[in-house]
Amino acid sequence: MELRRKRAYDTAESSDGFRVLVDRLWPRGLSKERAAIDLWAKDTAPSPELRKAWHAASDDDWGTYADRYRAELDGESAAALDALAGELKMHDTVTLVYAAHDEKHNHAVILEQALRALLP
Repeated sequence: MELRRKRAYDTAESSDGFRVLVDRLWPRGLSKERAAIDLWAKDTAPSPELRKAWHAASDDDWGTYADRYRAELDGESAAALDALAGELKMHDTVTLVYAAHDEKHNHAVILEQALRALLP
């Protein structure tokens, strides 16, 4: 299985395969048709508290944020993560869709790492 990441505001393409929105909130200004989302996995997104803390933090706090999100994925979000991994196993190509502007410092990067550890 091929696992990818893509911004929600980038054009959806057939090569994206199964598109999974991994944000807790729907991307602002994006229609459902344009988003072309197959599954909304909001329970795997960072908790509202962590999301708000991250938006208020500087890029220097990325490591702390990433560690806190990994802890959520190992704890309160573990069942949602396992369920998502089970769903993704049924698809050849999966694209994790997120709204953040920064392509390197966002929760989808951490979620992709966690999913890769669970998927063949």
